[in-house]
Amino acid sequence: MTDTLTSDMKTIVDEPLSEMLLPDPPPQERHYTLISVDDHLVEPPWLFEGRMPARYADMAPKIVETDSGALEWVFDGKTYAQLGFNALVGRRDRDDFTIEPARFSDMRRGSWDIHHRIVDMDIGGIWASICFPSQITGFCGRVYSDCSDPDLGLAVTKAFNDWIYEEWWGSYPDRIIPMGITWLRDAEKAAAEIRRNAERGFVAVTLPEQPQNIALESLHSGWWDPVIAACVETDTVICLHIGSSGQLLPADPNGPSIGCGATKFQVQAYSACAEWIWSQIPLRFPEVKLAFSEGGVGWVPVMYDRLKHQIEISGHGRSFWPKSEIGPHEVLLRNGYFCTINDPSTIDSTLKLAPDRVMVETDYPHADSTWPDCQTHLHAMLSHLPDNDIARLTYGTASELFRHPLPESQ
Repeated sequence: MTDTLTSDMKTIVDEPLSEMLLPDPPPQERHYTLISVDDHLVEPPWLFEGRMPARYADMAPKIVETDSGALEWVFDGKTYAQLGFNALVGRRDRDDFTIEPARFSDMRRGSWDIHHRIVDMDIGGIWASICFPSQITGFCGRVYSDCSDPDLGLAVTKAFNDWIYEEWWGSYPDRIIPMGITWLRDAEKAAAEIRRNAERGFVAVTLPEQPQNIALESLHSGWWDPVIAACVETDTVICLHIGSSGQLLPADPNGPSIGCGATKFQVQAYSACAEWIWSQIPLRFPEVKLAFSEGGVGWVPVMYDRLKHQIEISGHGRSFWPKSEIGPHEVLLRNGYFCTINDPSTIDSTLKLAPDRVMVETDYPHADSTWPDCQTHLHAMLSHLPDNDIARLTYGTASELFRHPLPESQ
């Protein structure tokens, strides 16, 4: 696709790497087969080339260069200035959150070029990866669904999925787990896009974890039922990334917003999971599969205990929960899947409670990422566990859930 770029754009994507970046690290020692269920991609400048209907070709998101030399995405009259959205792996100074990537050369090319991503996956010992979108798309495609022209927004949504199919997943189908986005303003159109993707091999879709936060219909309204039905029908996993709705839990503006906000990631996942459980969606669709991303796992036993106490002792919500169905604490473990990046203090208790519901993530290329030392961090957290627990956590559960092949030799 780079062959179709203008000379100016070729110059942009081929320019030397920024001095902010370190040289390539050596490949890391491999302890485990590793499937990461939460990584990210940065949309490349050629993503929409040749993938839009002719009448919308000039209206697709595009990269522009500012007078200061920064690159920005422009779409639907809005500017998205933070091009890399926290793509900090490989930085000389990982503590510097004040300078977001302003050009593609400020990020490791593996952030936005699939061929280089595979190289970085090999360096970190990552066999396969699920990749959420970034700034111009939003973690669940919310930017496109907010388009002032719904037909344009739907066209851009489909173009993004076509790029995933043709390039990001299509180039390395054994290494990338295909996850799409969908249209969030019409439940039937959303369901149709999920089915379209499933027919060509997609196994997951990313949805907003708390849709009410972005003026979408409530999980408790029944509006999402056609979407959920399409996911169940096609065995499509619903991936719910914290912050995919574009908001995190509020914090005191006088405090350190980055530090305090990041500390609340697990609370954000807890909050979203509670909404999904009490929406009774898993009761209406008992086969739905909900994967919670970048929220850690330490909260899972806490929620299990709380839900069990509510139903069996306190009665908070008991009159609302159908008496003929399983309890909400059992729904948590039946329909929920959870991922850990670094939970050494709570991994044992979570695995004891839900041994076949925990997976791992590396969060490349975000600030939380353990790359390139993914294997080292996992080994420090998991090496005391029985081999069968390690195997389920590092690849077994993810391979089964997302129906993804494993390497011929492990």
